[in-house]
Amino acid sequence: MKTYLFTLLLLSILLSSCSGDSINEAIIDIPEEESLVIKSSPISAPIQRTGDPVKGKEYLFSGDYMSSGIPYNAYVFVNGENTDNLLNRTGDNAIINHDYTAFNTPNGAKVVAPNCLSCHSSLLNNDFIVGLGDHNSNFTSNRANEVSLLNTAIINVYGQDSKEWDAYDQFRKSITAIGPKTIMASKGVNPANKIAEVLISHRNKETLEWLDEPNVVFPDEVLPADVPAWWLLKKKNAMFSTAIGRLDFCKSFIGASLLTLSDATKAAEVDEKMVDVLAYIQSLEAPKYPFAIDAEKANTGKALFENNCSTCHGTYGDNETYPNLLVALESVETDPELSNHYAATTEQNNYFMDWFNTGWFGSTQNPLQIKSEEGYIAPPLDGIWASAPYFHNASVPTLAHVLNSKNRPEFWSRTFISTDYDTSEVGWNYNVETSQENVNTYNTTLKGYGNGGHRFGDAFSSEEREAVLEYLKTL
Repeated sequence: MKTYLFTLLLLSILLSSCSGDSINEAIIDIPEEESLVIKSSPISAPIQRTGDPVKGKEYLFSGDYMSSGIPYNAYVFVNGENTDNLLNRTGDNAIINHDYTAFNTPNGAKVVAPNCLSCHSSLLNNDFIVGLGDHNSNFTSNRANEVSLLNTAIINVYGQDSKEWDAYDQFRKSITAIGPKTIMASKGVNPANKIAEVLISHRNKETLEWLDEPNVVFPDEVLPADVPAWWLLKKKNAMFSTAIGRLDFCKSFIGASLLTLSDATKAAEVDEKMVDVLAYIQSLEAPKYPFAIDAEKANTGKALFENNCSTCHGTYGDNETYPNLLVALESVETDPELSNHYAATTEQNNYFMDWFNTGWFGSTQNPLQIKSEEGYIAPPLDGIWASAPYFHNASVPTLAHVLNSKNRPEFWSRTFISTDYDTSEVGWNYNVETSQENVNTYNTTLKGYGNGGHRFGDAFSSEEREAVLEYLKTL
């Protein structure tokens, strides 16, 4: 059985005395293979603003952090009244989907626009979980295709000189810009990185006003991302799997508002409220595993986990620890394309970094910093049982595959039914395919979709792997 040459105690001493630029190394001996040297660097903890979680929940669910959208009556007419009311909202929001919010624009028009829960909530075993990344997201078509029809309908009903058209105009411009640029090859992955790039290419970095012609054209490739669970954020010192989001987290939240934002004045108004949203997100706890757990096996798995996995992923239960490590690509070996994308020296990347770091987001009080370093965060594992599929690109269907790199399918599909869950392998039931049949198939041969790396569990015996899986259910 493999062991770390450096104990967790020694590592904690090293971390406490190292700066954010230092490199830590730990060695894992893997039988019949070369030893793996884990190179990582700790991420310094930024000071975050504090707010009111109750106010943050209300603003997140029903607030006007969007500035433009589809006329309310038109939305309800097309979609009908939704009686689920998963968020227990009142008024106009009580009868629309949870991932949309109704609000009044400054010109008095009532509109509906997507909210943060479009990506940050999901159903699992028929339970609605706020903060769980949407593992059923579908970005496999060009959403701009519907804009022309919507334009015609709004003009015919309200008129192009109406307040409704004026309140809708920015929404249509943004969807037209991002639609053809953010088409994914498979369901279940998110193009958030590309959405941000397209939107900032169309906005002035100081005033945040919309530009009909982009300042820079980003490459057509769209790299997949898995949306991390919100409840992990309270432990993390940087946002996103690549750790590019540094310093003030609240500023980063405003990135979602770039879809419909009017200007920097509105951004400043939203920024004041995002302090409360952060407080609400930090109040979220991971959902408990709803099925039976073998306590004896889990106890065995805990010892194995703490001896072999906790250096990067932390410890759980009493006296929890989390080291906030950015693990080098050469160590983790998972698909490098997303990390490489931000580390590349290109005109587009220079624009991206400059736009955030020297514009409104990075130069106002409580700035956001975008900092690109090679590697991926080793995330906390609270509620990991609920977060399938796994890795930063959602390329692995179960935790059993995370712990056994040799058994990962090249092509696999799933039903996208929330109850189609595998309690033994801990993740989604899946079918092995021989090629990409349709958008329900995950194709690991595509750029950015690879499922290699993270070989640290390969040396476990099958019994040890089962024990670790049982322990992970308890987190």
